[in-house]
Order: sequence, then structure tokens, then C-alpha cells
Amino acid sequence: MSAIPRLHGAGLGFRRDLLPDLQAASENGLPPEIAFFELAPENWIDMGGRHARTLRQFTERHPFVCHGLSLSLGGLTPLDEVLLKKIKAFMAEHRMPLYTEHLSYCSDHGHLYDLMPIPPTWEAVKYVAARIRRVQDILEQRIAIENASYYVAAPLGEMDEPAFINAVLQEADCWLHLDVNNIYVNSVNFAFDPVAYLRRMPAERIVYMHMAGHHQESETLIVDTHGAEVIDPVWQLLDASYDLLGVHPTCLERDFNIPPLAELAPEVARIARIQRAHAQPQRAAA
Repeated sequence: MSAIPRLHGAGLGFRRDLLPDLQAASENGLPPEIAFFELAPENWIDMGGRHARTLRQFTERHPFVCHGLSLSLGGLTPLDEVLLKKIKAFMAEHRMPLYTEHLSYCSDHGHLYDLMPIPPTWEAVKYVAARIRRVQDILEQRIAIENASYYVAAPLGEMDEPAFINAVLQEADCWLHLDVNNIYVNSVNFAFDPVAYLRRMPAERIVYMHMAGHHQESETLIVDTHGAEVIDPVWQLLDASYDLLGVHPTCLERDFNIPPLAELAPEVARIARIQRAHAQPQRAAA
């Protein structure tokens, strides 16, 4: 199996809405804080024409990783092995070293258009891990699984979410893609301590992290929209994650209400500043 990919710094989700700004910025140099990009392969595979040429220009000059949307690792329908083979070819073509996917399911004899929680049972651990191992066999490399946001607690639970994640990681021998915003969203929606959750995450398996904004529907309900600026409590949770788990590459997601690059760049820069602060010798020795 492959070694952990060597990402570093702060990244940004590569979205078609941002292409004009990114192309204009690349002529004079992208904001220096953007160390890598992330994209959803489903949105780019089989694409031709102008967008495909633009993607090629960027992947030849900048590090990229793939973050999947539709494998439905916890689903009951067979894995889409045709899609997986396309993803493998796409990653090889663009020299992308890492594929990550949500620890959830999104299909049940049809697409559900949302990420649903997997019942945290030992049977589910075995089932999901077997599917992850099959994905890894096809891609011929380890993948990372991401902790998902959810709005209804899965029934029949035999363990809590951190225990379930750790069990799947061990059984599948895969990596962890840690979404800080998702932890915060779930902590509000289900009234748990997000820092205690972080303490139970295996730092040695983390490949990179996610930051994003959300919509506060009420005091006790947050919807994970990726459509707003990151709020202060989530920045504070990122700081805590670096304290507890070490500094890891961290990508800003923005999938809805996408503003100009000039408005996103300061958030990427803020991630980079927090990373640098944690890398200072006096902080490390504290």
C-alpha cells in the first residue's frame, strides 16, 4: 500500500465558478497561501473542451487531491466499479496522489441527494471496511474517509461516532480526512463536546482537514451548506485540533454562494497563519 501523501499548508476547493478568477490570478501568481487544490472527480471526469484544458493547466502546476461525492461507502447497492476505474485513470492522468470519500451512504436503489449516517454497529464496521478495502484494491492505494455531518442519529447504535470511525479505520487500514466544521455542526445538533471528540481522533492517520461555513437554522440546528464564511467557534476548533493532533494540511471548502477569489483568499490565509503559529518553537514547547 502507498505511503501517506505529502501535502502541506492551506488549500482551496477547485470550483468551476472560481475558474475566471483563478485563471486571472495565475497569470501574476496565485495567492501564496494556496498550497494545494481539492476537487470532486465526479464533476470533472469525462469533461472535455475549455474546462478540461483549464484543469490540465492547473494540475500541471499545482498539487491536487480528489474528494469524492457519490461512492456511498455505507450503501447497500454494489460499489460503482466503473466509476472507480474512471477515477483511477483520472488521478493518474492528473498526478493526483490522494482520494477521499465520506463515511456515509447516499444511495438506496437511487441517489438520495444527501449524506446519510451509517448505523454505528460492529456489523456495519465489517461491511463498510470491506467496501473500503475493495476501493483501495481497485485504486491500488489507500484512501481516506471523512467524518460526515448528519441531522438524524442513526438507529441501532452499538458505539458512538468516534469509536465507529476508529473501528473502521483499523478494520479497513485506511486514512482519515478530518472535517473540523462537520464536528462542530454535529456537536451543536447533538449536544456533545467537540474537543472531547477531537481527542479521540488518531493523529497518525490524518491526511488533511476540512474547514467550511454553514447555516445556523436555530440555536440547536446547523445545516452544513459550505455556503458562508467560517465562524469564530469553528476557527477556535481548528486551533484546538492543531493543539491536540498536530498541524495537518487544511482545505477551505466553498460550494454554495461562492464569492470572488479575493474574498476567499483571506480565509485560506487565516488557515495558513494558524498553521504557522502552531509551528513556532515556543508554541510547540508549551
